[in-house]
Amino acid sequence: MRIRYLPETLINQIAAGEVVERPAAAVKELVENAIDADATAIDVDLYQGGLSRIVISDNGCGMNSDELKAALDRHATSKLPSDNLLDIAYLGFRGEALASIAAISRITLQTCDHETQESWEIACDAGTKSDIKPSAHPKGTRIDIRDLFYATPARLKFQKSERAEYGAVKDILTRLAMAHHAIAFTLTHNGDTKLKLPAVLDEQSRLAAILGRDFSENSIQIEAVRDSAVLTGYAGLPTYTRGSSRHQYLFVNGRSVKDKLLHGCVRAAYSDVLHRDRHPVLALFLELPAADVDVNVHPAKTEVRFRDPQQIRGLIISALKQALHSDDGFQSSTAMARDTLSSFQTPALPVNRGSQPAVTRAYIPQQGSFHTQVSSTHGSLSEANHTMYAPAAKVENVVDPAQDNHAYPLGAARAHLHENYILSQTDDGIVIVDAHAAHERLVYERFKAQMQERGIDKQGLLTPEIVHLDDLSVQTLLGWQETLSKLGLEVEAFGAGAIAVQSVPAILGDKLDIKRLILNIVDELSDYDHSDILSEHINHILSTMACHGSVRSGRRLNPEEMNALLRQMEATPLAGQCNHGRPTYVELSLKDIERLFGRR
Repeated sequence: MRIRYLPETLINQIAAGEVVERPAAAVKELVENAIDADATAIDVDLYQGGLSRIVISDNGCGMNSDELKAALDRHATSKLPSDNLLDIAYLGFRGEALASIAAISRITLQTCDHETQESWEIACDAGTKSDIKPSAHPKGTRIDIRDLFYATPARLKFQKSERAEYGAVKDILTRLAMAHHAIAFTLTHNGDTKLKLPAVLDEQSRLAAILGRDFSENSIQIEAVRDSAVLTGYAGLPTYTRGSSRHQYLFVNGRSVKDKLLHGCVRAAYSDVLHRDRHPVLALFLELPAADVDVNVHPAKTEVRFRDPQQIRGLIISALKQALHSDDGFQSSTAMARDTLSSFQTPALPVNRGSQPAVTRAYIPQQGSFHTQVSSTHGSLSEANHTMYAPAAKVENVVDPAQDNHAYPLGAARAHLHENYILSQTDDGIVIVDAHAAHERLVYERFKAQMQERGIDKQGLLTPEIVHLDDLSVQTLLGWQETLSKLGLEVEAFGAGAIAVQSVPAILGDKLDIKRLILNIVDELSDYDHSDILSEHINHILSTMACHGSVRSGRRLNPEEMNALLRQMEATPLAGQCNHGRPTYVELSLKDIERLFGRR
């Protein structure tokens, strides 16, 4: 085989394979170009998921005749005023994307230069350009792409169904619209309008229009600054979750990215309030100097590399945790309550056919002790703290339930229903509390507080556990030696390609798979340059202990115990959800209740 130069058409087709693997990628590149052209309105028309036709129109600054001709050449761009690839202040590279798309389709460009008001048009068929001619295009740029991938039929065979390709385009356009709320976006598919987003003044209004009312009412605003990095956006409450992470929208300098570091930060921030198979809904916008982030890691620019990843990690995790632990975080999701209201149908009243009038019975809770024993198998932590399972350090003599003491956020207990649910009255409605779930969170937070005060007890191994690793993994692990030691895990070098585990956190017990733990920590350190696996293991044990140590469903509580539990919830971080992310209470306003009975 002899080395030869590839023809220009094949070079462009190879570039297209890297940048334009499906219609959604073409739409992304061209819409980003429209955004860079200062457009305030962008329309996308699709046919057959974009495989047969894509038309993108904008009202941006347009191009003159020379720029239009150059735009279809590879590596011709207006996006790099200097030769510094790290100084990129624009989203796309007009020219590279257009040349790649033009090499595999039939494309027509019409544009009007905003300075000269002259309009021009050019066509290209599988990389062969026509001559430029005058056009009647009124403003901005219009790009008409037909028969995408017709020049590369092998790639066309790998395209998905029309519905799947349309869904991918909609997702791309939705993400771009989130990051650029001052621009109006419209998407039509086969002639039907599927998305219409007018320009708005703030990102909250745009997010509400895209993610819906439930997200608006069940999210917390995020605002944080660290050095030159600024983080804004909205994060969903731990009780407002989804089954996958695809509802996490992360942006860096206006670009939608799917970055392992950023998703790892989100997971770490929510690890203490969510079950591992649930994922929060959020939209976060990170802004930092262009020189501090490399956007050229991936051909489609969906991944980025930060100059100081630990700074970014610390900013995101601390901002999310601070918001979740704030007063705004002390709330439960309103989505389920609204769903209940919307699906509620007034049942037909039973007909009393007896001689006696119908009777409504009020449940009066029995008196009882509020104390739960915990198995001593959990070691000194539980033995020393078995009294912490009371809802408060001291059960006070609360006022009579008939008195007016419902001005507290969670109100005053009025009844204990089905031996698990506390019915509480507030100033403007009622609150229903899952006593077991609520007490589980209280106990868990006390465990964590005590752990922070006392530190983590270490359990030395009679015989060190030897774990064989490659040299790079050994060096990575030893680089975190001090941090791991604070968490109770002591490791030392053991010759070439191995480490010796001298001690483990005592709370993890004797059944710990040490080798598996070490391998998981190394993998996470390699992927994210940080590991939360050990702390997650410890928190999981504490959560399990809290679950077994909390008040059990089916045990009746007296008024003093119920009100003590409510007051403790109000003073405890993250009391709006249990350790598994389930809500601990649901609040119904008088307006909600009146709607149920047709009074509104």
